[in-house]
Amino acid sequence: MDLYMMNCELLATCSALGFLEGDIYHKEPDCLESVKDLIRYLRHEDETRDIRQQLGAAQILQNDLIPILIQYPQEKQLFDAVIRLMVNLTQPALLCFGKLPQDASFRHHFLQIVSYLQAYKEAFANEKIFGALSEKLYDLLQLDWEQRQEEDNLLIERILLLVRNVLHVPADPDEEKNVDDDANIHDRVLWAMHISGMDDLLKFLASSQSEQQWSLHVLEVISLMFRDQNPEQLAATGQVRSAKERDTDVMELETLRQREMAEKKSRVLQRSSRHSHFGGCYVIQGLKSIGDRDVVMHKGLHNVKNYSHDLGKEVRRVPKRRQLAQDGKSASRRSALSVRLFLKEFCVEFLENCYNRLMYLVKDHLIREKAQQHDETYYLWAMAFFMAFNRACMFQPQLVSETVSTRTFHFIEQSLTNYYEMLLLDKKEATSWSRRMHLALKAYQELLMTMHEMDHSQEEAVRNSSNILKNNIFYVMEYRELFLTLFRKFDETKQPRSFLKDLVETTHLFLKMLEKFCKGRNNIVVQSKTFKRKKKTQTHPANSDAQLRTPEELEEMWPRLAEQISKCTQGSEPLPEDVVPFDAASEVPLEEQRAEAMVRIQDSLLAGQVPEALSLLRSAREVWPEGDVFGSPTLDPDEEMELLRQIFFATLPRQAAPEMEEPEEAAEEEEVAEEEMASVRVSEKEFSFLDYVKRFASANVIKAYVLLFKNYQQNSSHTNHCIVKMLHRIACDLKMEALLFQLSVFCLFNRLLSDPAAGAYKELVIFAKYIVSKFFALASTNKKAYMELLFWKGTAVVREMTEGYDLLRESERADSRKASKWTSEEEEELQELYYKFKEVEGEDILNNILAHLSTRNRTRKQVAKKLVHMGLANSVQDFPQERKGARIVLWTQDQELELRRLFEEFQGTDDILGNVMRHITAKRSKACIIEKLLSLGLVSDRKELYKKRKRKRKPGSLGVNKAVCPRDIGVHDLDDSEDEEEEENYLDSKEEEESIWEDGGSDVGNRPLDGQINRKGATTPNGDIQELVQNLRQEGLSGPLRWLQNCLNRTAADRAEEGCIQPVPLVPLSEENEDAMEHKGFHKLLRKLGLRPPANEQESFWRIPTKLSPERLRQMASSIAQQESEGETKGQVAEEEDLSTEEPRCLTAEKEEPIQHTLGPKRSRLVSDNEVENDSQSSSEEDAPHLIAKRKCLRIEDEDD
Repeated sequence: MDLYMMNCELLATCSALGFLEGDIYHKEPDCLESVKDLIRYLRHEDETRDIRQQLGAAQILQNDLIPILIQYPQEKQLFDAVIRLMVNLTQPALLCFGKLPQDASFRHHFLQIVSYLQAYKEAFANEKIFGALSEKLYDLLQLDWEQRQEEDNLLIERILLLVRNVLHVPADPDEEKNVDDDANIHDRVLWAMHISGMDDLLKFLASSQSEQQWSLHVLEVISLMFRDQNPEQLAATGQVRSAKERDTDVMELETLRQREMAEKKSRVLQRSSRHSHFGGCYVIQGLKSIGDRDVVMHKGLHNVKNYSHDLGKEVRRVPKRRQLAQDGKSASRRSALSVRLFLKEFCVEFLENCYNRLMYLVKDHLIREKAQQHDETYYLWAMAFFMAFNRACMFQPQLVSETVSTRTFHFIEQSLTNYYEMLLLDKKEATSWSRRMHLALKAYQELLMTMHEMDHSQEEAVRNSSNILKNNIFYVMEYRELFLTLFRKFDETKQPRSFLKDLVETTHLFLKMLEKFCKGRNNIVVQSKTFKRKKKTQTHPANSDAQLRTPEELEEMWPRLAEQISKCTQGSEPLPEDVVPFDAASEVPLEEQRAEAMVRIQDSLLAGQVPEALSLLRSAREVWPEGDVFGSPTLDPDEEMELLRQIFFATLPRQAAPEMEEPEEAAEEEEVAEEEMASVRVSEKEFSFLDYVKRFASANVIKAYVLLFKNYQQNSSHTNHCIVKMLHRIACDLKMEALLFQLSVFCLFNRLLSDPAAGAYKELVIFAKYIVSKFFALASTNKKAYMELLFWKGTAVVREMTEGYDLLRESERADSRKASKWTSEEEEELQELYYKFKEVEGEDILNNILAHLSTRNRTRKQVAKKLVHMGLANSVQDFPQERKGARIVLWTQDQELELRRLFEEFQGTDDILGNVMRHITAKRSKACIIEKLLSLGLVSDRKELYKKRKRKRKPGSLGVNKAVCPRDIGVHDLDDSEDEEEEENYLDSKEEEESIWEDGGSDVGNRPLDGQINRKGATTPNGDIQELVQNLRQEGLSGPLRWLQNCLNRTAADRAEEGCIQPVPLVPLSEENEDAMEHKGFHKLLRKLGLRPPANEQESFWRIPTKLSPERLRQMASSIAQQESEGETKGQVAEEEDLSTEEPRCLTAEKEEPIQHTLGPKRSRLVSDNEVENDSQSSSEEDAPHLIAKRKCLRIEDEDD
């Protein structure tokens, strides 16, 4: 950045800091205020970080801040302000921008700031700076906790953050092209820290009991110190090289020498004896060109072997999402000898004095979530690094005892699982999650290597500890399944080759330890987890015992049950106390649970469990006391026995499971849902090592090993040995060498065998020759083996190849299903569609595949199973179950018009919603259609869409139905219990209005007994209303009646003038009106007038419905305003007329139910006016007309008596 473009205020502030004269810095009087102004400027910089770039270009930190820090450490305020400013300037560029910028301009600013940070790091390679920081940090740590202020703690934290920021700066690859054993900038900074004593202060902070709060800061600084170091090389510093290391180096040199000699020999053979101008043309017989003729080659004979049709073609570009993941840029290097020596000494002292305590504190912070996000990565790095150093240097297990435990294995396993899940979810940060996953794997590998080293210890206690750890690790299923899961989930586009290399080596060590552990031991028992499918809860079938038994059988059973009931009521037989009649956490409404409790009582009686039935009855009576559904609390034993008898003989409605043949797809989806709902059951089983190794014999595992096998030239000898050992276990131990009969594997073998340096890979060459010989031996008997080379195979296909294809056909005939077989063309089409829709986010991959498949008779489960069979997916559970109704989200204009048309067509029917759902084209859920009808304004309340059900009773059958389960003795009418709440408001506002204002009581004698009997027996509405008005006036509610009259008149006037009819709420403003709105008699009057009560919990006031016209409102108001005496006269006349009209019908009803008085206790037969009135308010309006009809009959009966 050009200094002439620097901000004027910023330039003036920097000039006010001071000036450097020789080695002495002279600060200005306003130096402290200028430093604070610079901090303020940095706080308000823009998105490009312009202030930071201008200060970096002006080299303020190198020329001003560092000299001030060195020469004025005694000025506390100035020192503190300079440290604050330096911490801000040196913070990583990634923190400044939040993430790596993708825009070109912002990427330029990002790289510019990185270059300034690298210049800052070079300036910090000065022992004077770290000397000043160390002295200040030492003085602060000498203070006791009583003397240390909050500012002192902040300064300690800022010094640690400054050291962290300086060490975090990445190296510049263009500037630092140092070879090994040469000191780069990072080494110079480390040496300055060592000379100043900063490393000793870090060890003190890590080991001090009073400085626990700095544990994460110290661990982060230490991890950055050893960022470029290799623990094995660092442990070997200053020691004489062992014979094994020398042999390894000799082998590597011999490999390079053989390759060089072979290349030189091949170049000599390729030289033609003739001049290049007389090379001539040659015809390659047997190799066809584009036409039918043989290929003509215009090159020398020495190039025949290298000829290919791909010569001259452009290399096909690989899409970015399919490119292989790249390894991290940070590679270990060998620092200068002096730096390595002091780092080794630091590691030794750290392990002896600090490691166990520091790792315990850090683990505690992580578990208690006191750390910042991703701080566990420093814990994992420290575990892997220092345990490897301990193993390579001196190996004392007690120095790393804190991290050698089962809890550590569990922590790493959980971290690996979490990182893999985030790798799949957070695709933009997949590289970061893959790197964290690699760190966890390295820590797991080092734990296993430490345990393996403990097995070879000379101390018996150490070996016993290792055996205990291995026993615990090998017993738990998750630790054994970890490597199988990592291989199956390995994705070469997200995880680099270095991760695969460590995974292969860790798996090799784990299998080696497990095999050794199993040898000499019989009947090894390990933990096993089986997935048990959860059974769906089934409702009571319609054909229960109550309906299968005849009345004669029930009569035979009752005497025995009555004897047991009498014993229980007398107390001679104890009752169970743990009977619960309802489930408070269930989503089933209490009304339905009440009906279910009645069914449970009957089932208990049918099963002969009388104590349980009696206890359930009493418990249900306490839960549902209203209406005496389960009897009164004051029932005597005889009445209780009679109530149980009525329940025993009653025909109770039960929820019937629909017996419909579900389509194949729905049944298969239910199977997938059951798999997803599978519960885990932990058990134990005998462990077999061979069976465990068989689980590695899969195409996914083989692919991962072959992928790493391709880099055999770059792999170490140990890595190649691990690869061959696993492939040897599969091919020889399991006799499944046919798994490796694949063309890409044979091409790899060909490259290996033709390698000039093949002598250095003797183990690989022997194995390759063995597999090839096995293939040709099989091909002599199975000619189809050559075609099988084109495909990766599973164990079933391997069995076909070796034992014959007829075996599979027989098994297919035995397990034949309705689904047709997949042809090769369909498999290719399925594979192409899978890769096409695999990366599509937000859509269901199976739906996309089914929509584009040429064969339309495939189901979701068939496609999912085929994908698993082809190796494209690991399990059917990888594909989530499709949610019904989730495909259609938005409503189109045509669908809205269709909904309006269907609503208008079925508006007058009893089941509007059901008819609309049956005839609508785009199938949607019930809730979705209700919400759309409400949003379109076609209905104002969802209760208008409820199904209107009416009882279908024959004339005169009221007494017969009630004889089975009479309401008076507490048995609720369960047929309509689920519809009462839905129809309550509708009947209140419609049936009452029609029965009062339209029918007028003129056709009372002709109405059926299905809930349309006029209430109170009134012949005219005015007489009925006047009777209620008179009673309310006698109770002192004249004022609220006048207020109600005014509301009706005012609403009628508004509707007559404006013509806009909307529900009008009755809002009481005075205390008198509020008390009246809570009066039961006033509620009864409002219902008689046709007003609507609050529909749900969101409404608080009664409303005048829209269906009432102005004329009807005025008529209602005038009926309230009539004189009291006139109202009484009309009420009496109306009652006499009604009694004369109703008498023949009620007497007939009385004759038809002569057993009405013998069905229950005497108390239940006496129905008073107050009880009928309370029942009419507590129960639904559908049941109220029956109670009123019964009341009328009883009144006439009393008059006859």
